Amino acid sequence: MAAAIGPGLARAAVAIRLDGEVRDLARPIEGDATIAILTDRDPDALAVLRHSAAHVLATAVRDLFPGAGIGFGPAIEEGFYYDFEVERPFTPEDLERIEARMRDVAGADYPFVRDEVSRDEANRRFADDPLKLERISELGADEIISTYADGPFVDLCRGPHVPSTGRLKHFKLLNTAGAYWRGDARRQMLQRIYWTAFFKQEDLETHLHRLEEARKRDHRKVGKELDLFLIHPWAPGAAFWTERGTIIYNTINEYMRDLQREGYREIRTPLLFNRRLWELSGHWGKYRENMFLVLDNETGEHDFSLKPMNCPSHYLLYSSKKHSYRELPLRYNTYDVLHRNEVSGALSGLTRVRQFSQDDCHIFLMESQIPEEVKRLTDLILGYYRTFGLEATLKFATRPPQRIGDDATWDRAEAALKAALDATGLPYEHKPGDGAFYGPKVDFDVADSIGRKWQLGTIQLDYAAPERFDLIYVGEDNAEHRPVVIHRAVSGSFERFIAILIEHFAGAFPVWLAPEQVRVLPISDHQTEAARGIFARFRAAGLRAVLDDSNETLSYRIRHAELMKVPYVAVVGQREADAGTVAIRVRGAGNKQEVVAVDVFVDRIRQEVASRALVPHDS
Repeated sequence: MAAAIGPGLARAAVAIRLDGEVRDLARPIEGDATIAILTDRDPDALAVLRHSAAHVLATAVRDLFPGAGIGFGPAIEEGFYYDFEVERPFTPEDLERIEARMRDVAGADYPFVRDEVSRDEANRRFADDPLKLERISELGADEIISTYADGPFVDLCRGPHVPSTGRLKHFKLLNTAGAYWRGDARRQMLQRIYWTAFFKQEDLETHLHRLEEARKRDHRKVGKELDLFLIHPWAPGAAFWTERGTIIYNTINEYMRDLQREGYREIRTPLLFNRRLWELSGHWGKYRENMFLVLDNETGEHDFSLKPMNCPSHYLLYSSKKHSYRELPLRYNTYDVLHRNEVSGALSGLTRVRQFSQDDCHIFLMESQIPEEVKRLTDLILGYYRTFGLEATLKFATRPPQRIGDDATWDRAEAALKAALDATGLPYEHKPGDGAFYGPKVDFDVADSIGRKWQLGTIQLDYAAPERFDLIYVGEDNAEHRPVVIHRAVSGSFERFIAILIEHFAGAFPVWLAPEQVRVLPISDHQTEAARGIFARFRAAGLRAVLDDSNETLSYRIRHAELMKVPYVAVVGQREADAGTVAIRVRGAGNKQEVVAVDVFVDRIRQEVASRALVPHDS
């Protein structure tokens, strides 16, 4: 088909999109369909290439380690990984051999050949691989079982793949790590290899540079260096915030409070609820494995759970009173602690935790108020991100395969949210099937300073909860009506958002957010008393100041302040002590110093804090 359009397209073709489903070029088209030929310019094509690269990796590993068990090998946002069960961890020398063998496999240009097989045949083909046999046993009775072969290697796989291994030209080993099978610490430890692949060498080089930057900025490394937080093995997935980290946490929290002074009602609800709440909300059947269940000594059953989200408790609070249309939109916001039972193998610093807090809000409103409220929330969310130098793109996600509510309700909800989103005039991307189980949503993907995308804020429209919880308001006609619910988050979890900010700023926080805004350094003991007086004036003015009058040399103390990424260092020599001034060194400005009157400097920092300026500056 591609050749009929043109020989250039035939050479460039990577895969096909058939009625929205990405498939192999060689897979037969069984009936009439809407199709599109994918080339390397299509965003979906890169995931296909990386999936195929994972098979090339597995081909190389199985060739070099014939007894290796083959786990999962999915494409991920930054590349792909594959898990292997081998007798010992991979060494750097092993990885060099594997990469070289991958290049041989790619050079052989093996075609990817799809084969549909029966369950019995699948069990026979993978009889020597318990990991694959376990996966086969979990497939549904009516599920099509398919395998893919590239040269000597055959894997259980749904596809799709590029036409042949020769399409893989630009790839690179990233790292290796241990990973429990299925993310379960009770299961065997596998060896996970991370790689990435691109269609173009320049894209690969750009990505590798970004990864190097990311390693330097890793929030776990920087957080330890700046003494912001720690994770202890006795409390996995929960952060200990140091004094310095707590300042950042509270500053962000207070900023959200400032944005929600008017028109919001801050509330707190219990952390522990009976299962009946979760059954009513629909979470018990769909989310129970991710909830921390608590034993009820009276029933002997795990009938209670720590709350993994706030929404059902907000419905209970709303339904405790009668509400008029005059109150709507009614906005409940909270910063309550939540718990989700993430598998131990998935925990990662602050970005994947078990205990966290969200800047959560649930809005009860009339259907006619949806456009205005979505515009209001969108402006708030995007403005919040810009404060941190972050820009966001929007995604409109529609009904997922597993959902509650009938199609008529979903049609109504999707039409309402799409109309409201269109009314903002902002561009957005469609994400079919990616909505919440109770309603469509708008997600906000934020790009940080090195170009990585993070999904943060969300606006979710929910017609199901008011029905389930029998939520009502009394309308202007004095009759009872159902409100609509909007679920809204901005930062998402504070833990994850702070991790993103640590890496976005590389620990060099703007003055308003920095845990330490200015460090006062007397040159010698002769200026200590004057430095203490200046330090006291800074503190009285509300600045987060630290006095370093230790016995270390001045150059050592300056260097330490630089390593702690303090925005301003105020040096006090005899001339400054006599004149009531300070010699200011600005972070990132090298050895340059500016002598400023203490009051002038205090006013400068106050202005930067009030305006939430992104960088410290000199006059």
